[in-house]
Amino acid sequence: MAKTYASDVEAVQDLVVTYKRLRAEIGKVIIGQDEVVQDVLISIFSRGHCLLVGVPGLAKTLLVNTIARTLGLSYNRIQFTPDLMPSDIIGTEILDESRQFRFIKGPLFANIILADEINRTPPKTQSALLEAMQETAVTAAGKRYELEKPFFVLATQNPIEQEGTYPLPEAQLDRFMFNVWLTYPTFDQEVTVVKNTTSDFNPQLEKIVGAEEIVFFQSLVRRIPIPDNVLKYAVQLASRTRPSTPAATAEVNNYLAWGAGPRASQYLVIGAKCHAAFHGKFSPDIEDVKSVAPAILRHRIVRNYKAEADNVSVDVMIQQLIQKD
Repeated sequence: MAKTYASDVEAVQDLVVTYKRLRAEIGKVIIGQDEVVQDVLISIFSRGHCLLVGVPGLAKTLLVNTIARTLGLSYNRIQFTPDLMPSDIIGTEILDESRQFRFIKGPLFANIILADEINRTPPKTQSALLEAMQETAVTAAGKRYELEKPFFVLATQNPIEQEGTYPLPEAQLDRFMFNVWLTYPTFDQEVTVVKNTTSDFNPQLEKIVGAEEIVFFQSLVRRIPIPDNVLKYAVQLASRTRPSTPAATAEVNNYLAWGAGPRASQYLVIGAKCHAAFHGKFSPDIEDVKSVAPAILRHRIVRNYKAEADNVSVDVMIQQLIQKD
């Protein structure tokens, strides 16, 4: 049961404590990847979804499983393959013994979904998942079924072995709040990982927060006030990515074919609010917007042929925009 608070300020203070406890508990299993863990938690507490991009073996599955256990949420992993059909993830109707159609729920009916290698399944199945992300509900045989809240999708993509894949179109990528790039661990971190995983090391994880409390904190984050100048900065930052518009910089006009839409502005604001709350601030500032901007913008802007020829990366463009002021 969610706690009661005298004020939102008191609730934010409790959210800070909850966040620190979550980080400590997750850290028992996940070594390093601090920014990745933070971004995933921001997504959850902002009612967003997260796309993880990284080579195999970087603990993507272990990460989501660990987070699900510390949050006390139900969790399902769906391995996306070329022959996966929408009914395989949504569910299907069967004719039972009494000759009545009965809906059998698929693996999508859980709080946390790991959509493993989402780009390996055809667009029809991708769309079924993306509909659930947008509507928090699925439609089967003409009937609408609400998904249990909170509902969070963590999808993964492998940046190598692209043959035989179905990359998500930019319009569908826009449904994800964050695009998080996982990197290799440092030498010392890898030593710790190898030591733990090649022994009988088995940490016991404690449930830190439940579904009802998460839903409350999600609403709390949205109630956090944001100064007008910070709100305008977030919108301005997204606007700068749009070539051939008044806000576009010379670099944007030169290197980008397409920029971020209004959903980017919305996620910059809600992400900044959550980032601020996690760090004990009762209102976000411009630095909070800048902190969440790379993961929010990198899958929403499209480079042109000149950027590819000059080897100008998306992240370089984002950093130039952030440092402009």
